[in-house]
Amino acid sequence: MIDPTQVIEAFGKKTSSLLVPTHSHSPSPTALPTVIPNVPIYEKVGETGTKTLWVVFVLMFLSSLAFYYLAFRVPVQKRLFHVITALITTFASISYFAMATGDGNSFAHIVVKEVHKHTPDTVEHVFRQVFWARYVDWALTTPLLLLDLAFLAGMNGASITVAIVADLIMVLLGLFAAFGRTDGQKWGYYAIACIAYLVIVYQLVVPGRRAVAAKSSSTAKLFASIGGFTLVLWTLYPIVWGIGDGARKWSVDTEIVAYAVLDILAKPVFGFWLLFAHGKNASAIDGFWAHGLNSEGSLRVGDDDE
Repeated sequence: MIDPTQVIEAFGKKTSSLLVPTHSHSPSPTALPTVIPNVPIYEKVGETGTKTLWVVFVLMFLSSLAFYYLAFRVPVQKRLFHVITALITTFASISYFAMATGDGNSFAHIVVKEVHKHTPDTVEHVFRQVFWARYVDWALTTPLLLLDLAFLAGMNGASITVAIVADLIMVLLGLFAAFGRTDGQKWGYYAIACIAYLVIVYQLVVPGRRAVAAKSSSTAKLFASIGGFTLVLWTLYPIVWGIGDGARKWSVDTEIVAYAVLDILAKPVFGFWLLFAHGKNASAIDGFWAHGLNSEGSLRVGDDDE
C-alpha cells in the first residue's frame, strides 16, 4: 500500500527541482574579432626627388639659353627648328621649377579593397602625390617635338594634325588615369592612351617615312635615327607610368628620377642632336615667318577705299 505522505514528499521534491534553474553546458557565443580601420597611406616626394627636380630644372634652363644662342647665329629664315626646340626646353624648365618649389602637384585618392574570408572586408585609402605640372609640360612640349620631326620629314598637314591630336589625347588620358580612384578607371584611361600612342607611331613610321623619302639621303638617315630614338624613349614613358602611378611599385622619388632621365634624353639631347645635325642645312623659310605681313598682305588702317 502506498503511503500518501511519501507521494506528497516525492511530488514536492520533483516540483522544486523543476522550479530551480539548472546549469546549461551549451557553448557560449564566441566574440567576433575587432577590425581596426587602416591608417591612410601617403606616398609623396622625398629629398632625392626634390634634388632631382632642381637638377633637371637647371639643365633645361641652360639648354634653353644654348638653343636661343644657336638661333641668333643663323638667319631668321633658318630658325624654325631652333625656335621650336628652344620652346620645348623653356616649357620644361618652367614645369620643373614649379615641381621643385612644391607647386604643380596634388594627391590622388586611391581606394584599395581587401577581401577576407573570416573577417569583414577592409578598405585601404592611399594618397599618392601626382605632379600634374608634368602633364601640362607634356601637353605643350610633345606636340612641338612632333612638329620638329614632321617638318624634318616634310609631312603633310593632315598627318601632322592627326599626330598632334592623338598626342594631346594620350597626355590628357594619362592625367585622368593618374587621378583614377579605381583600377577600372585608371587602367581604362591607360589603355585608350596607349591606342592614341600607336596612332602617333603610325603617322611617323608610315606617312613620315614616305614623305622623307623625297628628301636627301642625309635627311632621310637623320629622320630614321632621331625618329627611332624618340619612339624608343616615348615607349618607355607609359612603362614608367604603369610601374609608378599605375601599379605603385615604385616610390614617388623613383618615378621622378625615371622621368627625369627620359625628359633629359627626349628634350635637350634630342634638341642638340637635331640642331647640330640639321640646323644649318635646314631649308630657308620666307614669307610671314621671315618678313611678317608685307605691303601686299598687310592690313592698311585709315586708307580710303578706291
